[in-house]
Amino acid sequence: MGRPVLFLTGGTGLVGRNLREHPDASVYEIIAPTSAELDLRDPVAVAARLAAVGPDLVVHAAGRVGGIQANIAAPLAFLDDNLMMGRNVVMGAYNAGVRRLINLGSTCIYPPTAPNPLREDAILTGPPEQTNEGYALAKMAVLKLCSYISAADPSRHYKTLIPCNLYGRHDHFHAERSHLIAAIFDKIHRAKNAGASQIEVWGDGTARREFMYAGDMASAILTAASRIEEAPDLMNVGVGHDLNVADYYRAVGEALGWQGELRFDLDRPVGMARKLADISRLRAFGWNAQVSLRDGLERTARYYLTEVAA
Repeated sequence: MGRPVLFLTGGTGLVGRNLREHPDASVYEIIAPTSAELDLRDPVAVAARLAAVGPDLVVHAAGRVGGIQANIAAPLAFLDDNLMMGRNVVMGAYNAGVRRLINLGSTCIYPPTAPNPLREDAILTGPPEQTNEGYALAKMAVLKLCSYISAADPSRHYKTLIPCNLYGRHDHFHAERSHLIAAIFDKIHRAKNAGASQIEVWGDGTARREFMYAGDMASAILTAASRIEEAPDLMNVGVGHDLNVADYYRAVGEALGWQGELRFDLDRPVGMARKLADISRLRAFGWNAQVSLRDGLERTARYYLTEVAA
């Protein structure tokens, strides 16, 4: 018998590429069509490909992603693209008879009024934060679709993992598409090359965020896939602690050898004041992140300097 087939969406993205290079992924035959090979917004094409492949497992990691600036500028695209992709993949898998599916959500789905740490039962207890509303609404709809399928048919295990903010190898470092840590890498590298002694920070630097190395997220996905019957329908994946934005700037500065000053722009949007995931379910499931922030930033710095900035 051959290896089980894993159908992976978003295989060229941050999570997808880290998953594909993870040692534990070798147990699978991975089929990961690019967006040029398969438009996930096309329901007919997605359904046909999934029916033809007949995978043992689907991991839906694709999505239109971006930072605060991109989300504010294009809420329609973030809602429409992510909703179409998620619906087409989940229902395509369902109609193809796929029994096991892991969908990736986002902590952006939590309402800003929810107490931290953010527990999974706080989802849909209030509207999402306005700066990423379109993206969050799409993610909420897709996770509910997975929950409904699992509830209607106990033989289907359609689970949603909700990662905290991620960073690492294969990230997007361009300002228009990047999240916080990747954007900081690019900003500090440019400042260092220009000999600048200051860089601008949106807000006052006190907003708190939780970040996990993307290689650890790949490990969490593969672990959940190996024991999918035991996994909760919804499960946060994070490190269990956070830092403020200014701390991340200083940590990246240390990784890149820059020690300048931070200049705070109080007129810029910062999103939620805090976004720390409760990882009680994750710990009960028996998984913990392994890569420290210092180690993860050093690995990311090596990748950025050799593969992106060179």
